[in-house]
Formats: sequence, structure tokens, C-alpha cells
Amino acid sequence: MNSDSESLQHQCLDWLLTDDVKNNEQSVCEENDGVENLLKEATASKSSEPKLGGTPQAFQLGEIPTVQDRFQAVLKRRLQIQVQDHPPLFPWETQLIDYPDFVDEPSMTLVPTWGWMVQQSKLNLPRPLPEKVFRQLLEQCQALVTSSVPLGAKLVQVVENFFPNESQALNDIAGLVLRSTYRSVNTLETIPNIQSDYSDLQPRQQMALSLLAAKQLLENLTLPLSATSPVVERQWLTSVGNLNIRVEYQSVGKLTKLLVQAELPVKGTLTLRGSGTLAMATSSTSGYLSVELGCEQLNPTYTLEVEFPEIDQQPLLFVISPTI
Repeated sequence: MNSDSESLQHQCLDWLLTDDVKNNEQSVCEENDGVENLLKEATASKSSEPKLGGTPQAFQLGEIPTVQDRFQAVLKRRLQIQVQDHPPLFPWETQLIDYPDFVDEPSMTLVPTWGWMVQQSKLNLPRPLPEKVFRQLLEQCQALVTSSVPLGAKLVQVVENFFPNESQALNDIAGLVLRSTYRSVNTLETIPNIQSDYSDLQPRQQMALSLLAAKQLLENLTLPLSATSPVVERQWLTSVGNLNIRVEYQSVGKLTKLLVQAELPVKGTLTLRGSGTLAMATSSTSGYLSVELGCEQLNPTYTLEVEFPEIDQQPLLFVISPTI
């Protein structure tokens, strides 16, 4: 019993000597005094020896358990006050955050926030690109898709903003991407077999992956026509469904016509442009839509804009390049 009493005294002293106790409420201090008094009384009652010839003092068995219960009550209240004044945070939090009791079901759908992003699943890439990177690549590809510069130079121009002052490395890797499939490019073969983000890859691996994605995006956005292949088709996946495009070159006598037919997943607009001429068609529902341009001879290039207001205000731009 002596060891129990001394242990309780040490615990109370250690607790009372902390800096935080000075700032606590007066009621807590009074409770501390009560604990000390109970400890002293219990200790004195237990440790005092009877005098010779005197009457032995009676020992109250319930005193030490009472002190222990009292100490536990005071300690519990102390912890409650500390938690109220300084609520604990999760490891990822830096300040208190009020979380909603439930999450609306629509926000749980696993679809990209940008409508044109789904097309990445159709690309032959060893690693997926983050939405921000894919979006910037696609925007750069659309800005350069009508350019007449060679494909290699075009690829470098598409990704150079991601890797400033790395023009030589980009040119070297662009040459590999043009000559080889990604499985035979040494830089891409060294990508670690882990479920990692684009940001976890080495700089040269990021260059190779970005160049490879840019090459495939430019190919997806280009619709070549020739005498042997007067019809070309493309499919682009969106967050609202598939966009199917069919472009056909038709020639009857001296009349030449370029016909574009599209199957839209939602309401949208098709705009076909070429050498100062324009044809536009709008549909208020999903389904088939077509536009056409007639001329005596085909222009070097035409552009086709597909606009879906439901997923993006920026239209998707294709280039049609006849070589007939």
C-alpha cells in the first residue's frame, strides 16, 4: 500500500507542475487540492505507527480506492478540457475542417472533369497522363495541327513548354518516337513497373511519354484523304459518349464535294471551313449531323470543329488534308 500511495503522490505532483495547469480553471485547482488532501490523510492514516501503551489507530480500507477514483475523475476532466481547447487533427490536416455528414452521389462518379479527357484511354501509352498535362498537350496539338512544319519539329513544339531549356534532349527523343513504337524505345522501357504518377517519372521518361502522347493526338486529329482512300473515319471518346466522324471526298464530273457526317452523343455543332468557305450545322439532340462543301478543286487543308456545350465551351478541332 505504501508504494501505491507514493506513486499517486508523484503522479499528482508531476501533473500539477506542468505549465498548462497554471492556465486551467479555478475549479480544476480546487479538485487538485482535494486530491492532495485525500492523499495526505490516507498516507498519514496508513503509515502512522501506534505509540507504546496507546490505542492503535483504525485503518480505513476504503480511503485509498477513494483517492484513486477521485484522481481518475480529475484526470478525465483535465483531458476533456484539453481536447475541447485543442481538438486533435488528422495527419493530413493543418487546421480544423468541417466535413459534411454525407457526400452527394453525383460527385462520386469516376469520370474526368474535362469532357475530352476520356480519349486518353484509346491512346497506346505505357502510363496514363494527369488530366492537366493531357489537356495542355491537346490544346497545343490543336494549335499546331494545321501547321506545315515536319512532324518531328511539331512534336517538340507541342511539349517544349513542359521542358524549358531541354531542346536537344527533346529532339533526340522525338526522333526515337517517330522511328519506333514505344515498346522498343529504351527511354520508355526504363519506366519503373509501379503504379506511379506522371510526376514520379524521370525527366527523360516524362519527355518520351509526352512526345508519344502528342504524336498519337496529332494523328487522331488529322483526317487524311487520298485517291486510294477517299473515306476516313475517326472516333473520339467523351464523357458523354462516343463521337463518330466520317469524312468522304466525292467527285462527279467537274463537281468536287467534301462531305462530313458525324454521330453526336449529345446536342452539338459541326463547322467545316476551307479557303474562305464555311458550312455549319447544329443539332438540338444526339444523333446524326452532316455538313458539306462543294468546290471545283479541293483545298490543301480544311478544318472541322466539333462543339459540345455540355462538356466544354472550347470545340475540338480536326484538320482534313486531301492529297487527291
